[in-house]
Amino acid sequence: MKLKPVPAKTGLLWVRQGITTFARQPLALSGLFLLYMLALSLLSSLPVIGNLLALALLPATTLGLMVATREADSGKFPMPALLASAFRAGREQLRAMLMLGVIYALGFMAVLGVSALFDGGQFAQIYLGTTEMTEEVVLGEAFQSAMWVGMLLYLPLALLFWHAPALVHWQGISPAKSLFFSLLACWQNKGALTLFMLAWMGVFMVTGLVLSLLGSLLGSPDLLASLLFAAALTLAAMFFSSFYFTFRDSFTTDDDQPVA
Repeated sequence: MKLKPVPAKTGLLWVRQGITTFARQPLALSGLFLLYMLALSLLSSLPVIGNLLALALLPATTLGLMVATREADSGKFPMPALLASAFRAGREQLRAMLMLGVIYALGFMAVLGVSALFDGGQFAQIYLGTTEMTEEVVLGEAFQSAMWVGMLLYLPLALLFWHAPALVHWQGISPAKSLFFSLLACWQNKGALTLFMLAWMGVFMVTGLVLSLLGSLLGSPDLLASLLFAAALTLAAMFFSSFYFTFRDSFTTDDDQPVA
């Protein structure tokens, strides 16, 4: 396996590939994404350890969505069982994936812990769903500082785990090496990833604007809310579908073939 540099414009290709692959199997990929969200929500609702469990399983369940995208891209129908692909890949890979999950959960909680130094933990409590979000709190200077600090600290954590689950699953490398190569690949292709994220932000913003204008013309707030909710879920499923292509194009095997 070796890193593969790509031009910045590849970021736009990844967005297009995510959308077109989703369009091939919209019901299956939408259903898997809803199942993914439901599983994490149910885990988060468990008392005491729920949020930690959800965070620890996030790399494995996200990997499941990538496996489903790969199936759809190859013309196959992605079955619900693919969401648990990380747990059926063998004992060693399962252990490595769970280790990744533990590292991610601890890293995420550390980010929230640092943010708590700026607002006494309000941002962390609202994010974890233990405190109700109010306009007064959200607009507060301390909360805003904590939010921006949390976002800045989360960025390197996200890059460490961007490709790590896929590297563990498809390449069978150790958690430490997967984190290192993930960060290295993201840095090497930072132009493509930046354009990828900006393009998706544009897609979300334009869709929201179009639906808001449509809702205003129809004069139905309830219809607008329903349309925005459906659009957000669909676009989120497309966004996760595009993750697979960022991984596939960032690595090659020794014979210059895609890694997955």
